[in-house]
Amino acid sequence: MDIQFDNQAVIVTGAARGIGGGIVEGFVERGAQVWACDVLKGELAALKARARPRRGGTLETRKVDLTQSAEVDGFVREVERVCGAVDVLVHVAGGVRGQAKRPVEEVSDDDWRAIQAVNVEGAFFASRAVASGMKKRAKGRIIVIASRAGLGVSLTGIQSYATAKAAQLGLVRQLAHELGPSGITVNAVAPGFLRTSPDYERQWQSYGPDGQKAMIERVAMRRLGEPQDIAHAVMFLASSYASWITGQVLPVTGSPLA
Repeated sequence: MDIQFDNQAVIVTGAARGIGGGIVEGFVERGAQVWACDVLKGELAALKARARPRRGGTLETRKVDLTQSAEVDGFVREVERVCGAVDVLVHVAGGVRGQAKRPVEEVSDDDWRAIQAVNVEGAFFASRAVASGMKKRAKGRIIVIASRAGLGVSLTGIQSYATAKAAQLGLVRQLAHELGPSGITVNAVAPGFLRTSPDYERQWQSYGPDGQKAMIERVAMRRLGEPQDIAHAVMFLASSYASWITGQVLPVTGSPLA
């Protein structure tokens, strides 16, 4: 199976590091015109420096706050002006926003909303922005990076994060139903635990050596995932091989139930 994206315009949100960065690198290596956005401007520059485009692939980076719909719309319109259309949207932006586990009675309104805003509203804003252009061409791929937490209980213990990841799956199913007649597929990838950001690294360190060993032993493949593991799943769903797959959640956890 040779998956390539020659001359396809691909938007990746939350692209500066970790899973987003791995997805960007996978697409540019396969010929895509990738537009990567994040709020981490310095880390976007580092991503651009290390990316290795091949087959004519290109990489543009922009600072975009996914919680601000006007910024999202402006970014997508720029991509459409340059490339003509968006072929693939991958929404990665999200996470726990620097938060840690606390009893529900101690969670503030602002902390609850901060996680909802980037995970759920960000996914909605980005999908809404690309939908009209994809409809005009009668084709497109939208892929949301959800989480194993959306399928069960979150290891983070953060109520808003668990809720947001479940909400993303509802959004994916609804958009798949709505956009399918226009030739657009909408799917989600649900990773297991990865050490891909300072937040998740703190979580990992909090387990200590025994907890870390126990976590790995619960994974059938006996290792934690890497960004490339998630990127490979995303690129399959973005390819022509997945043209009749929509509204689905693909767990990528290294285990049947990890």
